[in-house]
Amino acid sequence: MQPEYRRAFNAAFTDARYDAYVRRLQSNSGVVGFRLAETPVFFAESLVRRCENAAREIVAQLGEAERLRRMRAAVPERFACEDGSPLPQFAVVDFAIASAPDGTLVPRVVELQGFPSLYAFEVFQRDAWAVELEEALPGYAWSSWFSGLERASYLDLLRRTIVGACDPHAVVLLDIEPELQKTACDFVATHALFGVEAADPRGLVRRGTKLYRRDAAHREVRVERIYNRLVGDDLARIAPLLPFDLRDEIACTWAPHPRWFWQWSKASLPFLDHPAVPQTRLLSEIDRLPADLSESYVLKPLFSFAGGGVDIHPTPAACAAIPVAQRDGWCLQEKIAYAGALVTPDASPVKVELRIMFLRPDGENELVAATNLARLSRGDMHGVDHNKDLTWVGSSIGLWDAGNSGGGA
Repeated sequence: MQPEYRRAFNAAFTDARYDAYVRRLQSNSGVVGFRLAETPVFFAESLVRRCENAAREIVAQLGEAERLRRMRAAVPERFACEDGSPLPQFAVVDFAIASAPDGTLVPRVVELQGFPSLYAFEVFQRDAWAVELEEALPGYAWSSWFSGLERASYLDLLRRTIVGACDPHAVVLLDIEPELQKTACDFVATHALFGVEAADPRGLVRRGTKLYRRDAAHREVRVERIYNRLVGDDLARIAPLLPFDLRDEIACTWAPHPRWFWQWSKASLPFLDHPAVPQTRLLSEIDRLPADLSESYVLKPLFSFAGGGVDIHPTPAACAAIPVAQRDGWCLQEKIAYAGALVTPDASPVKVELRIMFLRPDGENELVAATNLARLSRGDMHGVDHNKDLTWVGSSIGLWDAGNSGGGA
């Protein structure tokens, strides 16, 4: 990572500075429903570009016609309808920062999804840290963006991807009971930046091919575009309660269509060929379990959220307990040896994950690497629910000096 930045930050760290960062961030995004880490992750130019290049190459493979055809088999039939989009508008690739045999830090894929992440919240997270770093590390131009983007150009790209050609009032961010979600801070940030309101899908009303909702002022508003934040599992659960079927012809565009949640997911990992992708096989395709199953592999459901259902020490009995008919919904993935890449003031190591987040406005042919988020962990898993009552863990963001990149975490 970037050792001189890390040493300077650790030396300047105080609880008061962390509290000031949290207050500043929450003044823009509302109360954050997950733990905020005490530090950003300072990335060296070499490492962040290695991650970026790997993510671009993996996303390019995901977009190949033959791989798309094979991955389509993972989409449940009631969500397998075409919406005209050749690729999702949003995609994320999660990397563990691991150690290569020569000791260098390298990215290893944990998972990926054709689904939105905290795109708006990360703007305010970067902004809040930039203010705090003016004193701890003055004189730097902190960036969290890829593809030559800066704050203004990133916001323009994100606006075009979320809102498209619509009036923001005709766009709705869709999630179940959005105000109760842990990611509600991103919904608040999305509204603050782009004027797009969040709503529960069960509040939509259908008339003919058109959809309507009630806005914050309780006025009925035509919905022309859905910024879909419904996790596929939740959508499947509430589908019978919706006023329309996804296979119906509705005068409304999706960003992204729900099918991409399934099509670009852990289900796609067995079809990828890249050194950053650990060996992954569908459980249904395995005749003989590896002898080092518990030590070297992780058992994962293909479709889950926040690490739900992941077994980091699987046993033959655990694999056998999954019904044969459901085994194509599970995979065995080669276990990743995380590096203790970030060092805290008390010299204890912390594991790092970097999520590279892509955007594709309607009409564009390629997904653009745009921004990132980071997650810090001291335990075996990185989800916020798995790091309770610990410090220097949780939500963070990768930063580097846009004017003078070079160094680690």
